[in-house]
Amino acid sequence: MTYQSPIAPGASWYEATLGARQAYPSLDGNRTTDVVIVGGGFTGLSAAAHLASAGIGVVLIDACRFGDGASGRNGGQLGTGQRAWPEELEPEIGYERSRALFDLAEEAKAHLLDFSATHKIDVDYRPGQMSVVHKPRYADEYRAHVDIMAEKYGYQSISYMDRSETENRLGSKRYHAGIHDSGTGHINPLELVIGTARVAAQAGAELFENTKASAISSSDGKVTVSTATGHITADKAFLATNAYGEDLEPVSAAHIMPIRSFIGATTPLPDEHGVLPGGESVDDSRFVVRYFRKTSDGRLLFGGREAYTADNPVNIGSHIRRQIAEIYPALGDVEITHAWGGSVGITMPRRPFVREVMPNVISAGGYSGHGVMLSNFTGRLYAEAVSGNRDRLKLLQDLNVPAFPGGRALRKPLLFLALTWYALLDRM
Repeated sequence: MTYQSPIAPGASWYEATLGARQAYPSLDGNRTTDVVIVGGGFTGLSAAAHLASAGIGVVLIDACRFGDGASGRNGGQLGTGQRAWPEELEPEIGYERSRALFDLAEEAKAHLLDFSATHKIDVDYRPGQMSVVHKPRYADEYRAHVDIMAEKYGYQSISYMDRSETENRLGSKRYHAGIHDSGTGHINPLELVIGTARVAAQAGAELFENTKASAISSSDGKVTVSTATGHITADKAFLATNAYGEDLEPVSAAHIMPIRSFIGATTPLPDEHGVLPGGESVDDSRFVVRYFRKTSDGRLLFGGREAYTADNPVNIGSHIRRQIAEIYPALGDVEITHAWGGSVGITMPRRPFVREVMPNVISAGGYSGHGVMLSNFTGRLYAEAVSGNRDRLKLLQDLNVPAFPGGRALRKPLLFLALTWYALLDRM
């Protein structure tokens, strides 16, 4: 039986334009290996590819098809640094650790592009990203960030945009200022998922789709992952389910919260609309972030519906169209050809959650909307740790990531109230 993932209805534009792709079998019977990985998104597949390339035995399972979670359905933006700006981390962890985390993220960016080029994965990389200000009072903070990044963190690829430059680069009068980052860009995330799976399989990893993990246990130096069609016994386990692992392991579930995110794709836009003439991706300063970019065939890909419920909306496209029209009034009647969504894993402080949750079992997730490059690299760092170099993964393991308040019964209602409040503040 194929397990149906709890994602919003409708194929993503990525999936609809992909054509045929490699399918992997479901698990049938028992396996014994060095490392078992649960989760076939960026984190798990990257770990599998690097472990197998190092000669370490790997069995990876996913409840659905690879990339059916956030990895294959996101906005495709790489970003720069961690989810929080370095100067926001400094007061708590100090400059040295903040700088180390920034440098790690920069290496993650380079690694993603190098890995794709080395293995001939066509991720359709397009350079440039803008972070724009939806309230004038944020402009000074963004201007100061540019100076801090250059002077303290050695990052020279960003520049401050005044209102006029922001308007020209966006093709919209909606935003007041912003930052232009020429040192990053955006990709087709599903192509990276598919390519990484291919690399892992060719290196010797055993990959299984449509195989849901029902339980995990650790005893006597061994880890066992149970499924409906067999058991996998290993020396170590890596849980890479992110927002989709709530029922499997309680520690991860207490620290990683799934929230809904929705994206729409328009018909290809004529050049005269003037939308994003430079081809950059965009994220804005709202707490409930809006993010958008143009695809290689000229469509506007737009995400960020302001709703935080367990259910999918009846018509995702209509909600997305209204948000597009706020920024680009001329697109108020634009056709939405594809609309989709799913769950993103967030943590309380918006930092990655990487922790040993039981003996020989490490869990990773909670990239909080910054996972395209961080998750792939976390998979590589896990493979490094298994091979003996634990120092770099420890940078993430040592981060203070508290559990959400309220326990299993109250944490979702409390999160709903908090995010609804922040969404209201975004509009004020």
